[in-house]
Amino acid sequence: MNTPFGLGDRQILFKQIKIVLTKSFSFYPIQDMEHSKMDIVILTGAGISKESGLDTFRDEGGIWSQVSLEEVATLDAFKENPEKVQNFYNARRRPLIEGLIKPNAAHYSLAILEKEWELANRGKVTIITQNIDNLHESAGSKNLIHMHGEILKARCLNCNCISICDTDLGFGESCFYCKKTNVLRPHVVWFGEEPLEMNHIHDLLKECNLFISVGTSGNVYPAAGFIKSVKENSNIYAVELNLEPSNGATLFDEVRYGAATDIIPIYVEELLRKGISVAKT
Repeated sequence: MNTPFGLGDRQILFKQIKIVLTKSFSFYPIQDMEHSKMDIVILTGAGISKESGLDTFRDEGGIWSQVSLEEVATLDAFKENPEKVQNFYNARRRPLIEGLIKPNAAHYSLAILEKEWELANRGKVTIITQNIDNLHESAGSKNLIHMHGEILKARCLNCNCISICDTDLGFGESCFYCKKTNVLRPHVVWFGEEPLEMNHIHDLLKECNLFISVGTSGNVYPAAGFIKSVKENSNIYAVELNLEPSNGATLFDEVRYGAATDIIPIYVEELLRKGISVAKT
């Protein structure tokens, strides 16, 4: 198992990371934050789970280059060919159930940040993830919103109740709540459906002090628009931690590029040691 801070020589790692500061900034030291709590919102995308071995959907050679999303990721597709849709998600659920895909150093680092930040009474850390896997939970994250749903849960088309799904879905399964059969679908947001908890998410974005975007291309809305919402409030400092610049990279106050398992542990370590960096006015 990769541990978050066991990454070897820090000086070598820093040389491998491109750090760009688009604004001057200062730190609120930890000792000065007792009476000034700072809430953190972290948006994560496919890039953080890719290093655990999960295929991404939109990268070159990704899932959507191999299968038509219209055939497996819409409600119409499910109604037309439920077996094909279930098999598609069963294949992606199985490695998580069997423990073949595990959290990496980036996941563990964010879980440690949440725990230590809140134990020190510095504020709240919330992760908003576009990923449907369970790697954040497995790493220990608690304050978590799955805006695109969760592949290890099923939703009933009859009563809309959500249940744990730790096996393949097919025909014959009955809903735990309403007892009807053949009504369970993967609890994931399909194309044409509204992402989950959007009102809560917008409230968090308005109220946070630090917004961090991790492993996301900035191509998929509404998440791609979060940085614009954040920057409507000049008091929110925004950081992009990514393999390469996202479509909205120029809107961030600070960007760092490199592998998630390299740059996220380092950034978290800095944050816990120094406090939140904020743009100077």
